[in-house]
Amino acid sequence: MKVVTIGKRLVAVDQVAFVEAFDPSANPEFKPEKEFKARLVLLNRDIVLTEQTPEAFAAEHELHLFTEDGVAVNRDIAFRVETFEPTESFNPVKPYKTRLKWKDLAGGEQSKLLLTVPETVIAELLGAKEELAKAAKPPAKRPRRGRTGSRRMEAFRT
Repeated sequence: MKVVTIGKRLVAVDQVAFVEAFDPSANPEFKPEKEFKARLVLLNRDIVLTEQTPEAFAAEHELHLFTEDGVAVNRDIAFRVETFEPTESFNPVKPYKTRLKWKDLAGGEQSKLLLTVPETVIAELLGAKEELAKAAKPPAKRPRRGRTGSRRMEAFRT
């Protein structure tokens, strides 16, 4: 398990759902003492701020970056992809096209809206998983056994 230290907090990278740019103007009453550039959103929607950019964090920890959104997602999480259509009760300012969904640790459903079209999200997530599968080492082969090389016989020889 890969663990990253951010300030005083230790975060398991496999618990990071996605990383996005941090906008301090979105919460004017929050006055950080450091210049945070990104926020890590964990599986359970807890937030950890970091001084790295989303691009730098994604490159260092092998997350997949959707450049149109500036959001890096964890390739190890089983995401579901849906098209997003605004409704009367929920009509965001940005023209979101995709809803990325995942299960948190308690089994609840979490989501993130993206500007990237669903087909591109699926293609990039599947392509990233295929690249990881190709890069994985094949399992080590056991040495072949000769005529008298059964495991039972080896026990008697030693």
